[in-house]
Amino acid sequence: MTDTVYVLNGPNLNLLGLREPEIYGSTTLDEIAGMLEDRARELGLAIDMRQTNHEGMLVDWLHEAQAHGARAILLNAAAYTHTSIALLDAIKAITIPVIEVHLSDPKTREDFRHLSYVGMAAAATVEGHGSDSYRMALEKVAAGEV
Repeated sequence: MTDTVYVLNGPNLNLLGLREPEIYGSTTLDEIAGMLEDRARELGLAIDMRQTNHEGMLVDWLHEAQAHGARAILLNAAAYTHTSIALLDAIKAITIPVIEVHLSDPKTREDFRHLSYVGMAAAATVEGHGSDSYRMALEKVAAGEV
């Protein structure tokens, strides 16, 4: 096992800071990456942060994290959270702990967001804390909570 934590981000998260800031905040994904890298260093961890708009790429990256012996995976699958059995199966197929991360709280939003296929297999979920959700999930990893 390495000290690397994969931080995988799904569709439209490349638009953070611009896209519906009243829901997702004004912090960009690059700013979240910088914050996470700084916090990871303080915790003795490293971050490998990625974003894609393609479901299959997220599946490939989950497999890659397993193959490279990642410490954990923080996964904000965005809309795929609510639709992707492929991500559910990929998470179940690996032994690396996955923490589901959301900026907003899906349970307080539209009904279709209440179902989380990712959450069905994730070791933990952190949601509803804006960009701090990522930091909180990283701290769970460092504390050995997953």
